[in-house]
Amino acid sequence: MGSSIYFCAPVNALVEGIYRQKIPFTEIKKHGDFGLGTFDDLDGEMVMFDGKIYQITSDGVAAMVDDATLTPFSCVTFYSPVSHDRLDRRTPYPEFQAWLYSLLPSLNIFYAIRIEGTFSSMKVRSVPRQENYRPLAEVAKDQPIFEYQEIEGTLVGFYTPAFMGSVSVPGLHLHFLSRDRHHGGHLLECTPENINAGIQFITALYSGPRFLDSCLSW
Repeated sequence: MGSSIYFCAPVNALVEGIYRQKIPFTEIKKHGDFGLGTFDDLDGEMVMFDGKIYQITSDGVAAMVDDATLTPFSCVTFYSPVSHDRLDRRTPYPEFQAWLYSLLPSLNIFYAIRIEGTFSSMKVRSVPRQENYRPLAEVAKDQPIFEYQEIEGTLVGFYTPAFMGSVSVPGLHLHFLSRDRHHGGHLLECTPENINAGIQFITALYSGPRFLDSCLSW
């Protein structure tokens, strides 16, 4: 049976520099316990799993936040994987990506992906707080990058079909949180060593009332 994915706004709003929607996570949590996104003013990376929300700021440091925190873009689902797969050897990033894609029966639907385990290397970034309307392409030029070695943690995210690229980041979009919940960021590259991957098939998409408002403001 298929499940649903929820967006409070399209990712193209972020691309155009709309970083302030003031949607509280009390609303987001009505639609999922697992996902990713960012915070108002593009203040770092968001990771949600097991119903808990973490903010990873531009110094790469993670902390749990409360449900009153605001977001301009979040993508969530109620996580319920239908398949589990294991990779127990050190795998270069291109091979890891190919392995992940091999777990997806079709590239024309959404998937929620949770990967846990040990990584021999991890490269992530977290964007700094921004003024509204600065294009995301400009922000990306200044993004701090963090690299970790021999680290345990969780990758949380989604696969989005290419034809839905205006709604969400096309392809694989994953955020990392270390096992001790102290570090993380948006995944740039990694070398998994011993991991378990859970995949959830998603066949429906829905959004909140502010989704259309964001579309009309592009």
